Amino acid sequence: MSEAQGLPQTEAEAVEELTRLADEIAAHDIRYHQQDAPIISDAAYDALKRRNSEIEAAFPHLVRENSPSFQVGAARAEQFSAVEHGVPMLSLDNAFSDDEALEFDVRIRRFLRLGDEVVDYTAEPKIDGLSASLRYERGVLVRGATRGDGRVGEDVTENLRTVMDIPHRLAGSGWPEIIEIRGEVYLGHAEFAALNAAALAAGQKTYANPRNAAAGSLRQIDSRITATRPLKFFAYAWGLVSAPFAQTQGESLAALKAWGFQTSPQSGVVRGPEGLLAAYGRLEADRPRLAFDIDGVVYKVDRLDWQQRLGFVTRTPRWAIARKFPAEQARTVLEAIDLQVGRTGAVTPVARLRPVTVGGVVVENATLHNGDEIARKDIRVGDTVIIQRAGDVIPQVVRVVTEDRGEPPPPAYEFPHHCPCPLKTPLTRETTTAGAETVVRRCSGEFACPYQRIEHLRHFVSRRAYDIEGLGEKQLQAFFDRGWVRAPADIFRLARDGEKLAELRTLEGYGETSVANLIAGIEARRTIPLDRFIFGLGIRHIGEATATVMARGYGTATAFLDAMDRVAARDPEAMDDLDALDQIGSAVIEAAHDYFAEAHNRGLVDDLVAELTIQDAEQPRQDTAVAGKTIVFTGALERLTRDEAKAQAEALGAKVAGSVSRKTDLVVAGPGAGSKLKTATELGIQVMTEAEWIALVG
Repeated sequence: MSEAQGLPQTEAEAVEELTRLADEIAAHDIRYHQQDAPIISDAAYDALKRRNSEIEAAFPHLVRENSPSFQVGAARAEQFSAVEHGVPMLSLDNAFSDDEALEFDVRIRRFLRLGDEVVDYTAEPKIDGLSASLRYERGVLVRGATRGDGRVGEDVTENLRTVMDIPHRLAGSGWPEIIEIRGEVYLGHAEFAALNAAALAAGQKTYANPRNAAAGSLRQIDSRITATRPLKFFAYAWGLVSAPFAQTQGESLAALKAWGFQTSPQSGVVRGPEGLLAAYGRLEADRPRLAFDIDGVVYKVDRLDWQQRLGFVTRTPRWAIARKFPAEQARTVLEAIDLQVGRTGAVTPVARLRPVTVGGVVVENATLHNGDEIARKDIRVGDTVIIQRAGDVIPQVVRVVTEDRGEPPPPAYEFPHHCPCPLKTPLTRETTTAGAETVVRRCSGEFACPYQRIEHLRHFVSRRAYDIEGLGEKQLQAFFDRGWVRAPADIFRLARDGEKLAELRTLEGYGETSVANLIAGIEARRTIPLDRFIFGLGIRHIGEATATVMARGYGTATAFLDAMDRVAARDPEAMDDLDALDQIGSAVIEAAHDYFAEAHNRGLVDDLVAELTIQDAEQPRQDTAVAGKTIVFTGALERLTRDEAKAQAEALGAKVAGSVSRKTDLVVAGPGAGSKLKTATELGIQVMTEAEWIALVG
């Protein structure tokens, strides 16, 4: 990571920034996917993901709070019925340079052990619209949905029926009995201009860009309004399918076209890394002349059997990546520096800018990361600065235009020593294990700090945690200010507090229907899966993926809480068991200890548990030879890559651990196996070779 980009240099810095990125990006997901009202550009959002990925690549052992790498879209809006996708609608990892595109090819060949064999890819324009899924049964369109959060979308069937490019009945032959067609709903440039011109003439609100217009048009309550909008649809993929219909991505696109769908004429099959770069150059050159917006190129491995072998990493496929077009920069004046306090007490400086338009988006704020970053770049209030729609949820300050400073220059910025909260508690800097101070200042007020307390509650009701419909930031803040909700359990008590509910009905914006909907939303979350319960606690370093690992590892809430109490007491066996879970290390163990050893936190958890029914973790497959077993891979595997072996084991219902313990059932050892093999032998754990493993699982 380059110092010029201001990326963290230590583990502590990385943890703080990853946590802050995750907390902030959720709000932008909702504005983009659910409200169709983004406040940052696609380039800025993509660059946020890029920054997040760079930090994760440099600190791969960190599992951070609500990682953006695990997020897809946003929860459905309340006005639409829920539709569960037969196969989740996943997002793509991004690449931003030739080197990253070439590395994608290297990763594919390395994972599949192809050596110098050339891989064919499809290169498809990345349409800037709204993703949709169309379910056909016996060739007839029966349902259409938006992406939503990737697992559950919004039922917009009647609206999608009005899109001319979407056939109500599939043409030709050879289509499976059941298939979910995936694609992008969009507006062309000419259609967008005409739509805005008509709105302007009628004195109505205009749209900022074609993507927002397409999303707003598709998500109308009245399908007759959608029918008046000139929406179009490109098909490019499929989800649930009852039978195979092609052997390659290229063949599948040809099949979709034969069935009556529009597919992008710019899509095509290319060979090897040279083909990837050539396709990007061609589409970048063609971009200004296209009749619709694109923001990059999507590369996909062409062979479908290879796609299946490559599989997925959390919420992204290994076999596809989006190569994005570059971000933009602009010059403006930094008028003030404000401080924001996050859920963990981390204080982040934010630049307030003289509004400037960058690529059609008005930018007024930019992240300054931390006090050390301000000092390193010598950023001062009143400076002329270069901003980039990249790097964070809000744009970042790239550099100061020092030659524009007058005489005398503005005074150097001094980072405050106290929290901006009413308590004015001192800001502290933690010390790393090496004895160095971290760059992040943290409010020492803990739960007494109102900023931290409200941020904890916001995390609790966020879409990846409890996702309580009808309880957004505005409502939560109002309830907090009234003293009704100060801890998570208060939310559930509110739903049964007749006195408070009666008072709520008298407030502006509330009536019988809205209060009833709020109660229903809260009651619906009294039963919660174990992984969401763990994630909702807001423990530092325990993000969604880690919460899922812990839920599967312990199985039940009783077992989880008992184990955490033992970790809080530093019970060696309990800490070893936690450490043995895959991808969990010292940062998570210490965070769990610190959280559950604090009496206030433990009381908060008990208070919450009393209000809930916590579902056991989702059970893995039980019908395989390794179902339910805990497996450790060690040494050099020769026929499978380590990632492929782990993915295979998990798909068959096994648990993959990172270290050997008494609870390990099987160790698969390749050449060069060291201490793990020795430990397994000493404990009498079954050991097998890679060949024996492949024979066992087929």
